[in-house]
Amino acid sequence: MQLQTKDHGGLLVVTVCEDRIDAAGAIQFKERMREVTEAPSGRVVLDLSRVLFLDSSGLGAVVAVLKLLGPERKLELAGLTPTVAKVFRLTRMDTVFIIHPTLTDGLQKVG
Repeated sequence: MQLQTKDHGGLLVVTVCEDRIDAAGAIQFKERMREVTEAPSGRVVLDLSRVLFLDSSGLGAVVAVLKLLGPERKLELAGLTPTVAKVFRLTRMDTVFIIHPTLTDGLQKVG
């Protein structure tokens, strides 16, 4: 699972460089996220703008990363494609995560 990271002064941006997070890649996604989020940061913004497909295993992996970060670190999502946004909406996970329309929006300070 290819991920790119960029530090924005206490804000870690993780961009998923794959077009899908599904059963075949969910475990690898969780492992890579664990690796890239080891260093402390206040917020983590997961850029999903390249992800065109997310199944229940992929959704479970994103939720697992949220739990992995713990209550003191926020996992925020940015740039959800319409199909991926629909998965979050239908499962009501859009009420659990802070979701930014774009990565640029996600880079702004959250109150």
